[in-house]
Amino acid sequence: METTEVKNGKAKKVAYIAMEPVLGGELFDYVANTGPFEERYARHYFKQMLMGLHYLHSNGNAHRDLKPENIMLDKDYNVKIIDFGFTCNIAGRNGTGTNSSGVGTPGYMAPEILLKQPYQSNAVDLFALGVILFIIYAGHPPFNLAKDDDSHYRLLASQRADLFWKAHSNNKPAGFFTEEFKDLITAML
Repeated sequence: METTEVKNGKAKKVAYIAMEPVLGGELFDYVANTGPFEERYARHYFKQMLMGLHYLHSNGNAHRDLKPENIMLDKDYNVKIIDFGFTCNIAGRNGTGTNSSGVGTPGYMAPEILLKQPYQSNAVDLFALGVILFIIYAGHPPFNLAKDDDSHYRLLASQRADLFWKAHSNNKPAGFFTEEFKDLITAML
């Protein structure tokens, strides 16, 4: 919505966005205050996040700043993705299908962004969603940064997912990470 605002006797155009209230709070707060989600709840919220992301991508846009703080829950505890400040066209500025802006939140950024390389925006959204899924199920991030000097990420980047999962299985009950979960996260990251 656009309107004219008068301030100090001068008129200027101002844009406003009217949104529905999202009263359930941030996904981040749920994980921080109650701990990791049981598998069935993690699956439920992941599916909703994936559906929201699919809608965004199928309309030609990418979010580029997905993180638990940008996933809200409504009064019925349904997912609402917010903060579209870094949203871009998947086709990129020049239509090649790549972007190069170094935007996002470091712990959720794909390695190509951190390395300042061109990237596919929809792929970096899926990477961030993989980090989020890991966090809501495990209760902690899979790594600090997706860089080779991060010991956990280095295992994934060097095709040693077996060692990555072995390291993350310490202090977890036997079978905590199912093979399906490991395959999904490994593919997304």
